[in-house]
Amino acid sequence: MESDVRRAHLGVRKLLRACLVGVPLLTGCTQPPESCPGTTPIGLDRMAAITTDHDLPFRFPLDASRLDDGTYHAWFGERSEPGEDRRYHAAEDFSRPAGTPVYATADGEVSYSGRAGGYGWLVIVDHPQFNLYSLYGHLSPSRWSRDVGPVSKGSLLGYLGDPWENGGSRERPLDPHLHFGLRAGQRADYPKRGEWRWMAGWIRLCPQDLGWLQPSRVITAGAVPDEGYSAPDPGFLVRWGLEVLITLVYSAAGTGLLVIALRRKKRVFLLLPGILIILAGTVLLASEMLRTPALLVVGGTLLAIGACRLVAPSAQPEGPPPGGTQAAV
Repeated sequence: MESDVRRAHLGVRKLLRACLVGVPLLTGCTQPPESCPGTTPIGLDRMAAITTDHDLPFRFPLDASRLDDGTYHAWFGERSEPGEDRRYHAAEDFSRPAGTPVYATADGEVSYSGRAGGYGWLVIVDHPQFNLYSLYGHLSPSRWSRDVGPVSKGSLLGYLGDPWENGGSRERPLDPHLHFGLRAGQRADYPKRGEWRWMAGWIRLCPQDLGWLQPSRVITAGAVPDEGYSAPDPGFLVRWGLEVLITLVYSAAGTGLLVIALRRKKRVFLLLPGILIILAGTVLLASEMLRTPALLVVGGTLLAIGACRLVAPSAQPEGPPPGGTQAAV
């Protein structure tokens, strides 16, 4: 029995090691390109006219300002500073004072509104009519912000954050600016992790290859392709690889724990693997690390197996009845 338990432990450890090695491969970790076409924003002198033209499909997310003449953080496709790990900017940054209002660039549905690490407060709006989504980063967590739900072009989404709350801190403040991105497809089409992640700012791959569009070019075009914007296909491994990996790891670990409990006849632990996996699945779904309830199904299955074995009557040992051996006639 001890050897079986030891083999189960070793098997789970090997699977976990293999999965940890495979995580980068399944989440889009690839080599950066040799070159990537950089761009500069266009049409900023027409920002005010475009914003007030209600017949156009898009507007700029900010009101016009003289700051657009030259003050900025990073433009679309711009390469990171020499000597740094080579990355490319997947959006356009517009400098404005903290408290500046930010507006929806088109009609749509807010699919995300909340804190997001280096973004401070982040808002994402899906525009299914164009097969497009827009991203607004470095907003203020302390000021008013839009909840998830429908919005119209020009609707207020929030305000730019102060240097210590917009993704920066008191020790390392971040100059107030809007990180504004546009991408073909919908937010749910992309994973939460890896180079293809839906909230990317600086990435190793060319933004254009991952569906990111130059925002100022899209807005100033004044029109949308007849069938909307065509999104690239990330492929199965990028889209679902991490989810499959997490599900397999937790399933193997839970099954191993259940087998150990059965072999050691630890009936009190029979329900533990299923309960732990259900809890893990709930947390991972809430954090959007998982997009399907597959782990909940696995946890429910293990919980049902454990419950069945728990309530099953114990096998009676073979041998003479309690009264002793039968007397010879």
